[in-house]
Amino acid sequence: MNTSTLPIAIIGGGPVGLAAAAQLLARGATPIIFEAGTEVGAAVAEWGHVRLFSPWRYLIDAAAADLLHAAGWRDPDPEALPTGQELVDQYLRPLAALPTIAPHLHLGARVVAVARQGYDKMKTPGREAAPFVLTIRGAAGATTQVLACAVIDASGTYAQPNPLGANGLPALGEAKLGVRVAYGIPDVLGTARARYAGKRVLVVGSGHSAFNALLDLARLAEQEPTTRIVWAVRRATLGTLFGGGDTDALPARGQLGQRLQRVIDAGVVERHTDSAIERVRLTKAGIVASTTHGDLPHVDELIVATGFRPDLELTRELRLDLDPSVESPRALAPLIDPNVHSCGTVPPHGYEELQHPEADFFIVGMKSYGRAPTFLMLTGYEQVRSIACALTGDLAGARQVQLVLPETGVCSTDGGGCCDPVVTVAPKWQGKAIPVLGATRG
Repeated sequence: MNTSTLPIAIIGGGPVGLAAAAQLLARGATPIIFEAGTEVGAAVAEWGHVRLFSPWRYLIDAAAADLLHAAGWRDPDPEALPTGQELVDQYLRPLAALPTIAPHLHLGARVVAVARQGYDKMKTPGREAAPFVLTIRGAAGATTQVLACAVIDASGTYAQPNPLGANGLPALGEAKLGVRVAYGIPDVLGTARARYAGKRVLVVGSGHSAFNALLDLARLAEQEPTTRIVWAVRRATLGTLFGGGDTDALPARGQLGQRLQRVIDAGVVERHTDSAIERVRLTKAGIVASTTHGDLPHVDELIVATGFRPDLELTRELRLDLDPSVESPRALAPLIDPNVHSCGTVPPHGYEELQHPEADFFIVGMKSYGRAPTFLMLTGYEQVRSIACALTGDLAGARQVQLVLPETGVCSTDGGGCCDPVVTVAPKWQGKAIPVLGATRG
């Protein structure tokens, strides 16, 4: 079969997925985009109440901006800090509505499996010449199959939060708590206010997701004084957890750490360090979380902000080369390992580091980082620019990765880290000094 006439499938209609489509269109290729949600940026909208630390000028992909400007789109204030919902409303929706993008976009279309047509994982002869076949589940539950000449998986990790257990598995009893457990950053001051007002709440995690949840709960406690906040972290000490303060490369990020430090100093939050939770149970007095050192105080609700991991089930029939610990492409893993790197020390990378034994299949964006929390959105934009070049025959352009991320500021790498909306700084982008935006998990 001549696969050259087939589209390039993109899994995920978030910032990186739509950027991939724009980059492909700019090079004359045809994308087909599958977004599981009912709108583009559905994962971003789930934390739409959270304000990013990066200004608009670093949240927009260059190829996407070209398409928008050609249609008369006006840039938002380049120095303003949008919320996640504003990112969706003012950038992703207008981009998705363009006549150059809209015909290629399918909403409510969840990709549940990817394989080679006529080839299971074991079969080799002729494999690379076979098209990809994607199994798509629609909103009503019906499944269809679509062929593609290449696949770019930008489905993110937000739908796959890490569990409460410190060993990477759900804590004993975690599943039984059901609706009493929230993952990520719930809208404490908005849609979820009634759930937390006047309640005892345990927040677990030491990344920026946890910071946001704790600060929102502290504001809620000012308005509802019977609200009680307990914070548990796995690390033995808080150390430099609160960030760079006034010396932080991004003022908003430094201010977040300073605000939380003041809340802690004021005694609004009860801290528990060295708290590796093994078990949770519901008693008459409330939820009890048990650690290696004993029980934490009884609470009514849990907020688990311990990071995210990739869902690899849809790639079961593909030949992937993943690092056994990071779960990123093997060549990328040493460049992003959070035991070695923070956001600012990840070197530039593109299609070469993202390749797998399965030719023309790429995982990009937050999902490409596996379990590492050091992803930055502009990194995702550069990934898909490089891949678009490679897939359209421009190997020189694909190899010319232009993103430079030196070490700057303080970046949490414990569970939440840079996969939250944070910003670091890159000194050069085509010869100019610019900040690099933080990731939006999509």
